[in-house]
Amino acid sequence: MKKIFIACSKWCYQYIPDIKKSLELMDYEVILPNYYENPFIEEELKENKKAHEDFCRESFEISRRKSEESDAILVLNFDKIKDGAIYPNYIGGATFLEIYDSYLLGHDIFLYNEIPEGILKDEIEGMSPIVLNGNTLN
Repeated sequence: MKKIFIACSKWCYQYIPDIKKSLELMDYEVILPNYYENPFIEEELKENKKAHEDFCRESFEISRRKSEESDAILVLNFDKIKDGAIYPNYIGGATFLEIYDSYLLGHDIFLYNEIPEGILKDEIEGMSPIVLNGNTLN
């Protein structure tokens, strides 16, 4: 059974249950994103600089281990809507690092939607992701 690591912004966690179910029907073992059970814990920790730094370091390590345990990564890059602004096909910093970890390991990188415009576009393109355009994996 292939293992696939779902990576995305906490703003996209609402899409995970249906996608997880579809992947499992295709015989994938799904590895869920960090703090899936409590997606906004980071917001609570931001008031304490040391606690937030420790949280970030721990998150990087957890993500690295999840990447090592998986065979591929599926990035759920849906639009992020925050404070009235829309960020199309959003990929945040932590998700970018998860993509990079998978790239270093030689894993397939799947993006649910097109690569977003922005400062990381060239780097993401350089990792040759497979863009699914909202379709399922084969």
